Amino acid sequence: MSNELVKSGGALAIRPDQTAWTEQQGAVLRQSGISDQVTAAELSGFLHLCQRTQLDPFSRQIYLIGRYDRRAGREVFTPQTGIDGYRVVAHRVIAASGETFGYEDTLWCDASGRWCDAWLAEEPPAAAKVTVLRNGQRFSAVALFREYVQTGKEGKRLGLWGKMPAGQVAKCAEALALRKAFPHDLAGVYTAEEMAQADNAGDERHLRAVQPGEADPWATATPQPQQQTVAANGRSQPAQDLADAAADAADQAAVKDVYKQAHAAGLLTETVKTADRELLELGAYLIRRGQELAKPAPSGDVVVDAEVVETVTEGPSEADVAEHQLRTAAAKAGLSNLDEEFERSYGLPIREAGAQQMREMTRILTGSAA
Repeated sequence: MSNELVKSGGALAIRPDQTAWTEQQGAVLRQSGISDQVTAAELSGFLHLCQRTQLDPFSRQIYLIGRYDRRAGREVFTPQTGIDGYRVVAHRVIAASGETFGYEDTLWCDASGRWCDAWLAEEPPAAAKVTVLRNGQRFSAVALFREYVQTGKEGKRLGLWGKMPAGQVAKCAEALALRKAFPHDLAGVYTAEEMAQADNAGDERHLRAVQPGEADPWATATPQPQQQTVAANGRSQPAQDLADAAADAADQAAVKDVYKQAHAAGLLTETVKTADRELLELGAYLIRRGQELAKPAPSGDVVVDAEVVETVTEGPSEADVAEHQLRTAAAKAGLSNLDEEFERSYGLPIREAGAQQMREMTRILTGSAA
């Protein structure tokens, strides 16, 4: 990695080999508005992101912004920069790689679907489109105005969204296109223009109050906590039942079915007692049990965080193993909104991610990222 971060910033400079914030850096971050509600995982991920993008939080090139999340019951912190930060990263990558880089003309669309290369109307455009050219490849993205506009309690557009709506939605489209063109360098950090809608006023969908006894057609069903019987030894009885079923399984296919049940029920990180009275996490036990029942397979060993996991076509997949390790690391780090943080960082849900992406986040959470 470049020494640029080391050369600037003095005592606050972020070293490429740094694995945790120094006391001085932490003090400045707290002064910038990062509260004590921030988790160790969020701080660790932010440090890794600053190192990867080479954006300096102490020069206000990148921020860690907290927004209250009702589901998490606390402020959840998200890395954020401006469109200029994206451009700095893109130009730095191109300078280092010797590739070519450019843009096609920005386009705006009206409500009827007609595109133009200059927005002259009084009302905001319905969408904007930006195409980034990297080494001859086109990376296009369209941003819909309604999905990004920042509004107040009465639906009034706030700040630059009221004064310069065409420019704001164009910045969102540019950010989307740049993230497509530079997925590794820009993954996990969003622009202020993209995140402005996260500060919109509370949900205003109800036109009248729901009357007592009347079902609310707009309401989102509240997930019901799974009822788990916990034995006196602190282990989850449903998890133990699945472990016992795996112990009695006659073939690997049956263990795979048990693994799917445990995954769906969120029980993979529960502690169980194995048939030989060993205490293990359910997910780890099911993977091991599946290997015991596996037929010899031509596939080789895959090294995951210094643990050798035998991959077999019929057993838990490499992605299953990586997801189990990621969720275990998140639980130990106290990260309660793992799925949201992963999708913010990588642009897709965990269930659609590859093993490599899950391992990368696991290393961030465990502090072993390079």
